[in-house]
Amino acid sequence: MTLPDTAANPAGADRTFQVDLRGLVDLLSHHLYSSPRVYLRELMQNAVDALTARHSLEPSASAGALGIRLYADGSVVRVEDDGVGLTEADVHTFLATIGRSSKRAEQVAEQRADFIGQFGIGLLSCFLVADEIHVLSRSARTPDAPAVEWRGRGDGSYTVRALPASARPRPGTTVTLTPRADAGEWTRPAQVHALARHFGSLLRHPVTFDDGTGGPGGRTGPDGPGVPVNPEPAPWARTYPTPGGRSRALAAYGEDVFGFTPLDTIELDLPAVGLKGIACVLPEAVPAGRRHGHRVHVKGMLLSEQAEEILPEWAFFVRCVVDAESLRPTASRESLYEDDTLAAVRDALAERLRAWIARAAASDPDLLGRFLQAHHLAVKSLAVHDDEILRMLLPWLPFETTDGHCTLDEFARTHRTVLVTSTVEEFRQVAAIASAAGLGVVNGGYTYDRELVHRLPEIRPEASVADLDPATLTAHLDPVDRETELAAAAYLAQARDALAVFDCDVALRTFQPASAPALLVDSREARHERTRSQLAREQEGGLWGDILGALRQEAPRAQLILNQLNPLVRTAVTIDEPELARTSAEALYGQAAMLSRRPLRPAESSLINRSFLDLLAHALRKDS
Repeated sequence: MTLPDTAANPAGADRTFQVDLRGLVDLLSHHLYSSPRVYLRELMQNAVDALTARHSLEPSASAGALGIRLYADGSVVRVEDDGVGLTEADVHTFLATIGRSSKRAEQVAEQRADFIGQFGIGLLSCFLVADEIHVLSRSARTPDAPAVEWRGRGDGSYTVRALPASARPRPGTTVTLTPRADAGEWTRPAQVHALARHFGSLLRHPVTFDDGTGGPGGRTGPDGPGVPVNPEPAPWARTYPTPGGRSRALAAYGEDVFGFTPLDTIELDLPAVGLKGIACVLPEAVPAGRRHGHRVHVKGMLLSEQAEEILPEWAFFVRCVVDAESLRPTASRESLYEDDTLAAVRDALAERLRAWIARAAASDPDLLGRFLQAHHLAVKSLAVHDDEILRMLLPWLPFETTDGHCTLDEFARTHRTVLVTSTVEEFRQVAAIASAAGLGVVNGGYTYDRELVHRLPEIRPEASVADLDPATLTAHLDPVDRETELAAAAYLAQARDALAVFDCDVALRTFQPASAPALLVDSREARHERTRSQLAREQEGGLWGDILGALRQEAPRAQLILNQLNPLVRTAVTIDEPELARTSAEALYGQAAMLSRRPLRPAESSLINRSFLDLLAHALRKDS
């Protein structure tokens, strides 16, 4: 952008911006449009809008008689329409003024919602693949108007001239590009045809393509009939002999578009915004939080293949293809503008998905089972915030429990009190012991699970839910008799001394299964509290130490519970050699820590290695 000469504009006079067109095109290519391929979409869009204006001007004109013809033979790309066309005055006003669109003319201003484009810069996208744009047009508004030719060049210059009516016998516009050598990737005939199908397969106006070869399909030249780009209407707009036939056709379309066979298809129809389409239920689970893009068409023209904003975040179990009338595209026309209309559409589509889940739960348990097997996490995320889905599906959702993977409804039938852990680690620590003790524990460490388990009484009032804490578990472990406790006292004292560095107490109990020699009861919160206390001791006297000291609580200790029913433990507690007793206690601690499946601290990894080597050395000395 440059400023006008100050000599020609005295101080205080109005001035106009001078636009560097090459710089503007570079800006469009790097920051507005995702790829040079959009040039064809912009040309097709302009043609569709011109046809819309022609129908507004001539309501009696047959829609099938007015269309769009594409031609590409490797040397030129041509887009011709039977639209409203331009007069010479229109050309000067709209094609030579950056940012203004003919669609904003007074005579069609009140019908702006009928047009796809709203920003009037689409024609500039052609400079992404060509250095010159040639436009030949004739206006349908002024029947006796001559044809007009406009040539725009990438350096910002242009020429306009009137031509005899014979140069363009019918109203409409033809845009011709001579591609640059480096634009062959986007302007080869096969690529132009593919892009036309990609962007325009759902357009309501007939679109044909011709490569000038005269081959099959009537490809006889730039004025020939060409190959249909959009031979059929959208699948949801067709009629089918049976509901089953319709379902199969929609599923086949979803498979063709997305590349997977849908578990089911959900028809979407929002008449208020002119939206129709389908949601395809993914047959397999997707990672939590991963959102698939959806294909959004506006008035038949493909807007985006990655429109995430059309559905709420929890709906990552479907991929949609929709065509809408009233959604507003952004300036690049590659995504949707976030406004009240889009928010309302998002809410309405979310309700359609809820309704599908409700129907499956009520009438198709087989489909519901397959859906939940693949997408239980998505449904859990929805149930957390949706009371209706919670009441409907919580009994069906699978959870990891001490009885294996089962639904809460099944689990609550055998366990009146349902205990839930706060982490996966805690569940793995206690699962085997709790199961043997007859406790019903649910793994609440996965996303949404703990919150949902606590809402079980809303569905089954007779069930009670409580968080599992170490005291609850140890209360269900049987104490040993007094004589056994006294006989093991010396060993337990040695073990406590050896494990004091880990803030770990040692106790002797009996519990099932007997194959488990020890249980390490420790929570993440307790470890964090001990770490904070340790930092406070290390920072004694400093500001940071004072802050930590003010937060200090009585640090809860971990507890290593030895199982008197285990033969190895019964042998260990009789050891009277102090060093061997310490080593065996460290080995039992290390084995219990590994079975808990929590991350090991460096000191614990070192202890496991050292205790193993010490026991091995003791065994070798004994054998020798």
